[in-house]
Formats: sequence, C-alpha cells, structure tokens
Amino acid sequence: MNIQEIMLKREQLYSKYATKDKKAIRLKNYTPDIRPNFFRDIDRIIHTESYTRYMDKTQVFSFNDNDNISKRMTHVQLVSKIARTIGRALSLNEDLIEAIALGHDLGHVPFGHEGERILNAISIKYNEGYFNHNVQSVRNLMYIENQGNGQNISIQILDGILCHNGELEQKNYHPKTKTTNDFLNDYQSCYTKENYIKTLVPMTLEGCVVRISDIIGYIGRDIEDAIKINLINRSDIPQEITSVLGNTNREIVNTITLDIINNSIDKPSINISKDVFQAIKNLKKWNYENIYEKAHTKEEIIKYIEYASGFDNKILIEENIVGREIECAVLGNNEVAASPLGEILPKGEFYSYSAKYVDNSKTIIPDDIDKDISNKIRKTAIKAYKSLDCSGLSRVDFFLEKDTNRIILNEINTMPGFTTISMYPKLWESTGLSYSELLDKLISLALE
Repeated sequence: MNIQEIMLKREQLYSKYATKDKKAIRLKNYTPDIRPNFFRDIDRIIHTESYTRYMDKTQVFSFNDNDNISKRMTHVQLVSKIARTIGRALSLNEDLIEAIALGHDLGHVPFGHEGERILNAISIKYNEGYFNHNVQSVRNLMYIENQGNGQNISIQILDGILCHNGELEQKNYHPKTKTTNDFLNDYQSCYTKENYIKTLVPMTLEGCVVRISDIIGYIGRDIEDAIKINLINRSDIPQEITSVLGNTNREIVNTITLDIINNSIDKPSINISKDVFQAIKNLKKWNYENIYEKAHTKEEIIKYIEYASGFDNKILIEENIVGREIECAVLGNNEVAASPLGEILPKGEFYSYSAKYVDNSKTIIPDDIDKDISNKIRKTAIKAYKSLDCSGLSRVDFFLEKDTNRIILNEINTMPGFTTISMYPKLWESTGLSYSELLDKLISLALE
C-alpha cells in the first residue's frame, strides 16, 4: 500500500452519501502529490493571504479592547471543529468539510456584516453588481490569491463556500446535484440578481453540514461575548429557549450537534428536530434584537451614521431611554376621561413587532407607580389629546425614565388595537367598563 492509499484508507468507512476524493473537480489541471484532493486544498486555503487577514477581522464586536472577544479567526475554527464532529459521526468526508469551513469567510470585510452592507451599497452605486462576502470568498480563491492566478481549489469546496449562509436557518438540508457550469452560473448570478444568494443550495452533504455549523458556531458564542462586555445577562435569555438548548455556548453547541447527528444518521440530508429548530430560530431572533441590531459604543454610533448617510441626507437619531413603557387610554369628545395606567413588559430589550406579536410580551396594570406621577401622566394624556383636537378615543403612550422618573410623551395612537386582549379595552375594563359597554360608548360618541 503506497502513501496515497494510506491517506485515503479512511474512505472505507465513509457513508454512501459521502463525497469521495476521486470525485473532486478542478477548473485547471494540476500535478498530484501524496495528499488527497480536498486535504491538499486545506493547505492551499490556510496559506492564503486572505486566511491570514482573518486575525483582526470583526466577528460581532468592533472597537473593543477585550482580547477575549471572538475574532473572525476564532469563528471559522469553531465552525470547522463543529462541522467535523458532525461529519465524523455521519461518516462523511472530513477533509472536504474542513476546507469549506476554513475558507467560508475569507471574503468577509472589516466590521463584519455592517461592513458588508456598506460595500454592497458602494458596489451597486458604481454598477459593479451585488457584494456578498461568500461570493468574495470564492473570488479570492479563484482569481485573486496566488498573485492573481487563483489557487485552483476543487469545485465542491468553492460551491460549499458560495452556498454557506449563516443567516438562513433550515430544518432540513438536502444537497443539490450540480455540474461545473451550474456552479459557475450560480457564482455569476450572485453579482447580477438581487437575493440570488438566498436561493443557493450546496452540491454536497458536506457543504450542508458546514452551512448549519456556521450558525451553531456563532449563535451561542456571540452570547458569551455579549456577556463578557456586559451587554446582556445570561438570565435575559428567554426560558422557552434555554429549556431546549441550554444557556451556555457549551450546552447550545452540544444540544444542536447531537440533535443533528441523531436525526441525520444514514440519511441523504442533514436534519434538525422540530423543537430544536424552533429554539434555534427563536434564539437567533433574540440575538438580533438584543446583540446585533444596535449601537453599543460612541464609535459604533458614528459608524452607523456614516452608513445611513449613504442612503439619505437626513438621519433620525433617537435618544436611548432606559425606563418603563406606560400607556393611558383616553375616551370622549368634549368631556374627556383618562383610564388607569397600563405597562408593557417586553420579552426583549425593545417592544418590537416580534416582541409584541410573536414572543407574547405581557401587559399589566401596575400598582407601584407613585400616585402623583400617575395623576400627572393621566393629566398629560388628556392635555395632549385635547391639544391635537382628538375625539372618540386614543391611546397615549409614555416612557417613565428609570431613576429620575422623568415623564416622556412618546406617541398618541388614534386607532389603537381593539381586540378583547388589547391594552385599550383592558384599561377601561379595569374600571368596570366592559368590552361591550365600551363599544356602546364609542358608538354614542360617534353619533354626537
């Protein structure tokens, strides 16, 4: 048995769904050596200049002096290890998996996805097509590295890199059979067709493994980083998520990895159970609302202002108010009355659409607001209602600032929600005015 045969001996244990080394496709001829195809491509990737630049690239948090916060280099190594664990358990080609994982973010730019959005806007402005980091990763390996000659990486690896998308989670991942021309068409279409990138499917099961491992690699690790910089507390993570996945990165990685393995053994697809998949979706959404989609430092505010200025010459910046969201129902035409106060208890940091309609945030009638403050809020609600010449009904919303008890009028909603569980009827119901009686009163006001 020669050296090449020894290095490929592990293929005897491969699943029938694994990609064999002899299936590797290249765009150019090359001189073989003792290394298997995909094994050799790993070496080509880690010796690129693009790989070296991983070192200082942002994973999530830019402008942070904490050396223990993840960089892009850390992320790709975590993805590689997670994907190889799944691949080994499923008897897939670990060399192919490792190559895709280590190369999947080579085209990422400074400042993470924010930097990517900025470059996309610039690229479109100058008619250069859409910019996506995964497409740029492929471009680096095909055309830019090796002094403009490319690295002649296998098509299966380039396709896995192109098709990775950690922003799109799926319950089942089925590989799609492709030719070299199919891959090249996918690559070119990403530049010319908006959102084409979201339609891509890997051509190998190994590519599917890396795609889900990309999510596993960041979804829990980003939480740990956010806790380290005091952005969130571990107890903030909703219990319906932690009861399924756990509340540490170790538990999250272990739970999802084992779930995938147990649901994918001897199958031609990568599969996630219903409960774990839903928990992943919920945690990813929670991360966006509480970690990703906000500025945490003065430097990040400046960065987002610069980004927004590329779209308009007017930018609206709102003050961050830490406090309670208070609502007051106002009823009447000439004679106006204000209800007791209600309070919103959002599941996340903000009372967003998903917090209201998906996460079932709570609404309560608080009993701990000082009587003088409560009366002042109710009087302000009536004053605002009359100042705007409102009639019939409105819900007037306030913020009550933490520590200072400063009262801030947020908005007047002249057509508030009016189901039996909406805040407006619930506030009047607390006074003894039933839902049907409230409807009768509103009809009477409309006929005045």
